[in-house]
Amino acid sequence: MPAPSAFIGHLRVYRPPAGLSDTSAFIGHLGRALGYTGRVSAASPLDPPRAFLDVTRSVTGRPWRDRGSDSAIQAHAATMVQAHGLPELLARVLAARGIRPGESEAYLNPRLRDLMPDPACLLDMEVAAERLARAVRDRETVAIFGDYDVDGAASAALLAGHLSRFGLDVRIHIPDRITEGYGPNVGAVTALAQAGATLLVTVDCGTSGHAPLEAAAALGLDVVVLDHHGAPEILPPACALVNPNRLDDLSGLGHLCAAGIVFLTLVALNRTLRRGGLDVPDLTADLDLVALATVADVVPLHGLNRAFVVQGLKVMRARGRLGLAALFDAASLSEPPEAWHLGYLVGPRINAGGRIGDAALGARLLNTADGAEAARIAAELDRLNRERQAIEAQAVADAEAEMDHALSLDPERPVLVTASADWHPGIVGLIAARLKERFGRPAFAFALRPDGTATGSGRSIPGADIGAAVRSAVEAGLALKGGGHAMAAGATLPGPDFSRFRDHLAADLAAAVAEARAVEALLLDGTVSAGGATAEMVRLIHRAGPFGSGAPEPVFALPRHRIVDAGLVGNGHVRARLRSREGQTLGAIAFRAAQGPLGLAILGAIGREVHAAGTLGVDSWRGADRAQLRLCDLALPD
Repeated sequence: MPAPSAFIGHLRVYRPPAGLSDTSAFIGHLGRALGYTGRVSAASPLDPPRAFLDVTRSVTGRPWRDRGSDSAIQAHAATMVQAHGLPELLARVLAARGIRPGESEAYLNPRLRDLMPDPACLLDMEVAAERLARAVRDRETVAIFGDYDVDGAASAALLAGHLSRFGLDVRIHIPDRITEGYGPNVGAVTALAQAGATLLVTVDCGTSGHAPLEAAAALGLDVVVLDHHGAPEILPPACALVNPNRLDDLSGLGHLCAAGIVFLTLVALNRTLRRGGLDVPDLTADLDLVALATVADVVPLHGLNRAFVVQGLKVMRARGRLGLAALFDAASLSEPPEAWHLGYLVGPRINAGGRIGDAALGARLLNTADGAEAARIAAELDRLNRERQAIEAQAVADAEAEMDHALSLDPERPVLVTASADWHPGIVGLIAARLKERFGRPAFAFALRPDGTATGSGRSIPGADIGAAVRSAVEAGLALKGGGHAMAAGATLPGPDFSRFRDHLAADLAAAVAEARAVEALLLDGTVSAGGATAEMVRLIHRAGPFGSGAPEPVFALPRHRIVDAGLVGNGHVRARLRSREGQTLGAIAFRAAQGPLGLAILGAIGREVHAAGTLGVDSWRGADRAQLRLCDLALPD
């Protein structure tokens, strides 16, 4: 998340609603509105594990649990401290994320050479590498068809940049989200063949593109598919279809994003070319693109993915890629990039082109060697991102109001589905993500098109595979096309009546959603005081990073800290200052929380003691580094 200093806005003191001028009265009103029942002093023998700080229901409706309460986790942490000399706090963080004592050194210092598999373990990889090698030897014109998100842009730039080093003529085509939709299409494939391409490589798409790939074959184009999306049982025709998530692939690499698959393909290509006596360029400088795509596509940050991000961030900090350097400058990022910068600052700007502008801007930015061109594209993406934020804000407000009403009639609805003719198709995924965050269940948002069809995107919660549910809806004839991952999916529906599609998803996911919501809790890694939260402590914790999907950022509680001031800042964020009983203070911010239960609770608790929970970061301001808390929850002590 962006640091508080990245936001510009007038800090305003919150005034309680009329009739509730007394803060205590407001807190009581808020608690009743949220169903908050306070905390219990002890758990009965039949209760689940004791709540952290005895918080059984926070202002966001969650119990708090100790992530490291298991005796095995505590034993592993103790061993790391005693046998491996790790600081106790770092050892606890590692052990709570499943790292065993003997794995701690390799985890803290991941090396690609230790984690890289033989690319040949992927089905069709050797065929793909040989076909690409033939294109290099024969100086063919190669067409690359990518997706319009960060992973697609990075994958296209990665492949195009490497092939261009051999002197090949490479054409990149990123489809327009509105006029072409996701994946290869017959019109674009035909145009690429007419432009002289003899080899078509699809990246981050193509696994389900039967008709376009059949058209490519009829036009004389060889096709190589490099993808990671869920695959149907019957695959489209291609010279090679490299996808660890095809049903017959046994590589175990299904957690990689598309850029990771492309990188492995380039490793295989280099090996094939070396066997033929050719010199090949080093791939180390391209790890920045793999790191960017890995974080932005929210794939699990463990094993090879973790090494990609750790090593890729090192490359990125050297600012050797002009496009990324220009985007850092456009985003006012002056500090060395971290993983969260990629997800919250860089990724949204690249995605903005595919959402509401020119979908090819991201790939062009990441592949350009012209500094002036890089600055121009970065500025345009930054502008589009601000425009996207404004469009999104109103759409999310409308969607949340609709879902508030729907859930008041059916509180146990497992999946949320909403649609509007007023929504831009490029922001429906963002709307779905906000609904998922707000209501804690899978959500789908659709944009209604003039032709009567609807294009939409969904986001899910851990344990509910929305991608598989969408694919089964396609097989049942309830969607024209669709697919995706467990946590994110897209679909095109034949008309404005979503009831059958919604009911299908609900039936498919009801049990998984119920189970996930039943065990939903905020997991905490420990407690800290305002005085103990220092920049040095934060840097120690971040040695266990980068954090992201599959490697959750540590969450700490600040027990009984007083909110001495709070107000609105930036675009719907809430800033606060917490003071310990010893008198030390710590700055805090809750992003996008102003209209939700967390933001209302913070603003209504000025002057009150609270249990605050959040992640810790470093705010660099005017040459000084200070710890800051990114608030994610709040609870009221007895």
